[in-house]
Amino acid sequence: QMSLVESGGGLVQPGHSLKLSCEASVRSFSSYGMAWFRHPLGNERELLAAFTWSGGTYLADSVKGRFTMSRDNAKKMIFLQMDNLKPEDTAVYYCAASAGSGWDRKEFYGFWGQGTQVTVSA
Repeated sequence: QMSLVESGGGLVQPGHSLKLSCEASVRSFSSYGMAWFRHPLGNERELLAAFTWSGGTYLADSVKGRFTMSRDNAKKMIFLQMDNLKPEDTAVYYCAASAGSGWDRKEFYGFWGQGTQVTVSA
């Protein structure tokens, strides 16, 4: 089993930055595919960023150039650096883990954190 705990959310003004962290408690963290999703109020949960099994990193078009995903296997953590935040980035942000090779749909992720709220408002 795996548990995931996100942190770093909060209220920020447009144009500012936040860094989200997700800490995993599992023995073989490096063998899991990891991703960040967000769930805006009234909309579907969407994939923001993921490490693909080919070794690359996927970023949704809506956050390319503004968000960066990173991973520290020794600390069993992933991060989401969010720069130039916009009001439309307001959502609950989740980290998720996949034990298989699929990465591009939420159905592939069997482990989820509790979420952290990010609100971007003047």
